[in-house]
Amino acid sequence: MSTKDIIDTLAGIEPGSALDAIRAKRVQARDNAQKSYLSLFEPIDASDFSLTERAAIALFVTGLHGESPVAAFYRAKLAASANGAALVEAIEAEVARGKTSGPYGSFPAGPLSVENTAGLIYRVSAERKSALGARLVAALEHAHLLVFRPRDAASADMKALLGAGWSNTGIVTLSQLVAFLSFQVRVVSGLRTLAAVNAQEKAAS
Repeated sequence: MSTKDIIDTLAGIEPGSALDAIRAKRVQARDNAQKSYLSLFEPIDASDFSLTERAAIALFVTGLHGESPVAAFYRAKLAASANGAALVEAIEAEVARGKTSGPYGSFPAGPLSVENTAGLIYRVSAERKSALGARLVAALEHAHLLVFRPRDAASADMKALLGAGWSNTGIVTLSQLVAFLSFQVRVVSGLRTLAAVNAQEKAAS
């Protein structure tokens, strides 16, 4: 099991640094984020959702947020997983196809309908469906929905996952994984930006 804090690692935070001291002030938040990572990527039981599938979806989701140390980390994680190296190219090609801006989608009829925004409805390319397999195809399409069109999520989307072989437990974990990755990307980006500002201030002083 991993012992080093994953967010510290991705943000380049060294023990005893100013950012380490800042994170130490929120011990519970730091510990909870680490526990979330471990439960999602180093689970005791991965029978409903394989480690390779988790790494593939992680590369896809973090890639959609833009190239970063987080995306690089999950790229390496996928490449090192069982049969994962063959998936890296296909996942990255799908990242390129799926990149867009959001969130967008439609609200139920009512006052908020004026804020409805049309956007990409992502589907995995036909040429990569066989390489990815039905489970990953459904998972990538659902992950893209959660990242960019969460207000459009409906029962039909759950049925698509079930039809591709996902269990109810696997679907819940998939949703948790996507939410965690979006959080992780934002936190690491913020910490790295803060580190850069601190470095500039030190250089100027």
